[in-house]
Amino acid sequence: MTIKPLLYVLGALLTWGLSASSIAAPAMALGYTPKYSTGFSHFDYVNPKAPKGGELVLSGFGNYDGLNPFLLKGIAASGVSELVFETLMEQSLDEPFSLYAHLAEDIQLAQDKLSVTFRLNTKARFSDGTPVTAEDVKFSFDTLKSEQAHPLYRFMWSDIKQAVVVDARTVRFEFNKVNPELHLITAQIPIFSKKWVGNKSFEKVVTELPVGSGPYVVDKYDLGKNITYKRNPAYWARDLGTRRGMFNFDRITFKYYNDDTVQLQAFKAGEFDFIHVLNSKQWASNYVGPLFDNGSIKREELAHRNNAGMQGFVFNLRRPLFKDKRTRKAIALVFDFEWSNKNLFYNQYKRNNSYFSNSELASSGLPKGDELALLKPFSSKLPPEVFAAEWQAPTTIAPGGLRDNLREAKELLARAGWKLKQGILQNAQGEKLEFEILLAQKAFGRIVEPFAQNLTKLGVKLTYRTVDVALYQRRIDTRDFDMVVSSFGQSQSPGNEQINYWHSSTADQEGSNNIIGIKDPVVDALIEKIIYASDRAQLVTATHALDRVLLNGEYLVPNWYTPVHRVAYQKNLAYPAKLPLYYSPETWMLRTWWVKP
Repeated sequence: MTIKPLLYVLGALLTWGLSASSIAAPAMALGYTPKYSTGFSHFDYVNPKAPKGGELVLSGFGNYDGLNPFLLKGIAASGVSELVFETLMEQSLDEPFSLYAHLAEDIQLAQDKLSVTFRLNTKARFSDGTPVTAEDVKFSFDTLKSEQAHPLYRFMWSDIKQAVVVDARTVRFEFNKVNPELHLITAQIPIFSKKWVGNKSFEKVVTELPVGSGPYVVDKYDLGKNITYKRNPAYWARDLGTRRGMFNFDRITFKYYNDDTVQLQAFKAGEFDFIHVLNSKQWASNYVGPLFDNGSIKREELAHRNNAGMQGFVFNLRRPLFKDKRTRKAIALVFDFEWSNKNLFYNQYKRNNSYFSNSELASSGLPKGDELALLKPFSSKLPPEVFAAEWQAPTTIAPGGLRDNLREAKELLARAGWKLKQGILQNAQGEKLEFEILLAQKAFGRIVEPFAQNLTKLGVKLTYRTVDVALYQRRIDTRDFDMVVSSFGQSQSPGNEQINYWHSSTADQEGSNNIIGIKDPVVDALIEKIIYASDRAQLVTATHALDRVLLNGEYLVPNWYTPVHRVAYQKNLAYPAKLPLYYSPETWMLRTWWVKP
């Protein structure tokens, strides 16, 4: 859930020359006129005449242990958030950030920007047939912000003071302070029925069938193995512009697999219908053959304009081993991306050189102008290289090479106090420079092994271990790891979610996305600059500055990204002619694909 922290502009109001804060409207955008006008028929990236019917079978990885997607503990079933629950307004996938009336038929930001009011659609219904009321909206917000729900909601909505029921169809959210993005975040609160929770503690609502307002309901499930959703025949929003041509399958089933090789063979055998392929070797070597040649299975690379964010081998700064930045940088120097891309990835990837890769938000060159002015007050707290050199991921491209990187790494480790004793580096306290990478998929072992071999040349011992998904997630949440592979997805316009990623206040919070454990007052201050940016230019400047500071922190070993989605699917599926711009392939497929008649 990422929100763009810019002052919004209502398209119709701009045309009329009225104050956007004085009147309720059915759409909002961030610094531009919304693309779709009031009463629009459908989004451009859907087929409004898509046939309804048929069954879609998808795969889940590992297992699941509950139907409540809003808890810290456990793993919720795939699809439940997307298919069962809805938000007050709907985001389009072909604009940087625009919201359109859905559960709420309009939105009104107060003149002082210290509250926002939503009026609910009179047709909005939960799956049990009861109306969606202001009381349900308030209950959803209060519950999700409580200690019983996942902490990410408390981080996201920390500036929302309270929800107030104005009447049965109207709810007002009051803010602690002016926050340019807060009304937008509020519009994305997932809503569920108060009756679903009843008198139970929310954290105890685990396997009760969820009651949401979405197009599907849970039909049946075998905990940890599979789950099936069926279309709600009385779905209230099927004729809205925000839903026309969408959610076209009568039934959707997720089957779970514990091994990606077994998953691949199951797909080829026709056990499920669609897969987003993340493994480059599999894509190059296994998604070929007679089934693909004769068209039984389609194989495509679909373009996108997503902000690729950052993926990397993440250091856990809570480990004393990684406190010294020189140690972290030395370890990063010996990961040979170019070798891996050629020999393991079939040259399918680009290197992450930013925490906002593949977007205008990525920093470049030396800081200058407004960005330099923003960073200068923090100069005493920042390393000189922030101002003196453009950060680049380590490379083995000529004229340098791995040997040069190893030499530089050796010097850094020596300055950090590491000395070679009996074949392994040790510090003055006799602690050895050895650590483990925790993995959730065995396929990553082939990538980590060459990295480990390079580190051995320095006297560093790297081991790796694969555990099941449930244990992996638990160890991530409780920070019980040395290093993991992690990704930090970004929107086209970052906002409050940056607190959850990098802010000091979340470093010690179990379940936050600050898995690195960053506690840096400069990072905290720059996050504030992003959240409270008053226009796009300020946002981009602050994001460039944050990116530059994070990169120079050497908090991870940068990995890679691809500017296309690699997907394969059975020939009976079809999708609209026009692609969205900003999308995940799974969500887009669930929303807009259909079974050929």
